[in-house]
Amino acid sequence: MRSNHLKNWLGRALLALCLVMSAPNALAQSPDQAAPEDPAPIIQTPDPAATDADIQKRITAIFQEIDTLKAVTVEVREGVVTLRGDVANAAAANRAEQIALRLQGVVTVEDQIQRTLAVQDNVSPFLDSTSSRLKNFYRALPLYGVALAVFLLIGLIGHLLASWKAFWRVIMPNPFLSELVAGAFRIIMLLVGLVVAMNFLGATAIMGTVLGGAGVIGIAVGFAVRDTLENYISSIMLSVRQPFRANEHVVIDQHEGKVVRLTSRSTVLMTLDGNHLRIPNSTVFKAVILNYTRNPERRFEFDLGVDAADDPVAAMQLGLDTLKGLPFVLATPDPEAFIQTVGDSNIVLRFMGWVDQRETNFAKARGLAISAAKDVLEDAGFTLPEPIYRLRFDNGADLTSGQVTTPKPEPKPKSSVQVDTTEAADVKPDEHIDQKVAEERAESKEGDLLDENRPVE
Repeated sequence: MRSNHLKNWLGRALLALCLVMSAPNALAQSPDQAAPEDPAPIIQTPDPAATDADIQKRITAIFQEIDTLKAVTVEVREGVVTLRGDVANAAAANRAEQIALRLQGVVTVEDQIQRTLAVQDNVSPFLDSTSSRLKNFYRALPLYGVALAVFLLIGLIGHLLASWKAFWRVIMPNPFLSELVAGAFRIIMLLVGLVVAMNFLGATAIMGTVLGGAGVIGIAVGFAVRDTLENYISSIMLSVRQPFRANEHVVIDQHEGKVVRLTSRSTVLMTLDGNHLRIPNSTVFKAVILNYTRNPERRFEFDLGVDAADDPVAAMQLGLDTLKGLPFVLATPDPEAFIQTVGDSNIVLRFMGWVDQRETNFAKARGLAISAAKDVLEDAGFTLPEPIYRLRFDNGADLTSGQVTTPKPEPKPKSSVQVDTTEAADVKPDEHIDQKVAEERAESKEGDLLDENRPVE
């Protein structure tokens, strides 16, 4: 009992599922179109208990009303229908067989029809149907004209509205997003015009098929160009987020330079050696961005080593006093120094100081600070480590007879050549790259998505 009940429940569930799956196809048809043909109904003979003669007479009468089947003869014995004769092609023979099977009382059909495949019999129906289609097309030309006019009118309205840039800039201040929305609106209006035109022609079912096929094709194309779509979406997000401004000094995914522009496909940098660098926006969107321009104060640091026998604290204080005396080193925050590490024969000191990048070239300032700290330590008698090996003998014992004293290295004499260091000591920021970026932005006609009026993330 439980098994029968389960089978009945499963049968009802399957029937309901079939009805649900067939519902969208029924809804997709327009009311002015005929529904798909139902399974072929049974053709009733005059008497439900008709004899073979009645079935033969009924089939023969039907065939006589069809031009392509007039030459077919019918013979019925014990419900088995045998068809003989000549027809033009296989389609006519299949039609005769299907008609015979639809009569009540027919058990099966024996197809013994000969296919003549005559040229005239096959070409004439084709020409007749083609002529009929052309006549129908000619009669429907006014309706096609109205549908085409409606499609063009709606498409023209959409194009004009999409081309109204001032309107879209009010809705979307971002130029890239406004252009994107305007393009989407233009496509939507074309689709609306196509749907309305197809409704005029009574071909909404075809429209549904076309849109379904377009959806499948769109999914396939989406998978094929997913990298391009990812880059395009990244461009939209970057234009909204505005992670940097033009002419800012940034490092993007280990690529360093100054920002020239942000386009719909890539971010353009001017490297510090004057070359153009294009980075895909998908890379920029996912990369770690280091912006040196956002905070004008930047800290430099360097290491200097002193001999292990020297006083590291005194060396640190002397280096700090030297850094504080440099005009390009900021007083606030204060310069700092600490012991970085202690080696086998030296002590490494780390010095740090701050500069204002708007007024100071960072690289030159760091180099001059290293030179100044090194010179003051050497002048004060501190020994800076050298890449040499020194042999030390306990008690200064002589290898031959007596004691050996290790001579101290004599200081190198300073050069007597007078050199003008004014240019080398100039730490003004280099504005050459800034000028090249400004010229590039002024001369290029490529669109820029960077907006000075939008907040920077």
